[in-house]
Parts: sequence; structure tokens; C-alpha cells
Amino acid sequence: METSESTTTLPGSANEELSSLEQDVLDEYERLAENMKKLASLLDAMAGKPTAEILDGLRQLERKTSLVFTLLKASVYSIVLQQEIYSGDQGRQDG
Repeated sequence: METSESTTTLPGSANEELSSLEQDVLDEYERLAENMKKLASLLDAMAGKPTAEILDGLRQLERKTSLVFTLLKASVYSIVLQQEIYSGDQGRQDG
């Protein structure tokens, strides 16, 4: 069983001949390399943008968290103050 594979030569290497399968593999590697270059450039472009957006989101979250913490402290202080007033009133009534 004979296969008729066409052979091509690489530029710069006139003595080495490649089978069609070998040439197909090289072509696929070339396409893969190009796709990897495109992916790298897209990732590079995307890497700069979200950082600023994430930082802005974190700043807003920090402000909101700070506000909630301040309101919580004020509520706790109000409860403690009310308990002190209530305890003071109870002490006067008992005494």
C-alpha cells in the first residue's frame, strides 16, 4: 500500500523535504502561535481596564462599609445610653 504524499521544502533548507503531514503540523503550529499572540495582546489590553473599575468599586464599598460601621456604633451608643438612663431612673425609684 503506497501513499502519495507531496513534499515541500522549507525556505532556507533546500536539502530537507517535508511530507504533507509534517507541513500540516507546522501550519497548525503557526496558526497556534498567531492565536496565542492575539490572545496575549487581548489579555494585555483587558488587564489594564478592570483594575481601575475594581478599585472604584472597592472605594465605594469602603465608603458604604464605613457609613454602616458609623451607624452601628451610633446605635450601640444610643442603646447603652438608654440603658444607663433607665438604670439611673430605676435607682432613683428604688431609693
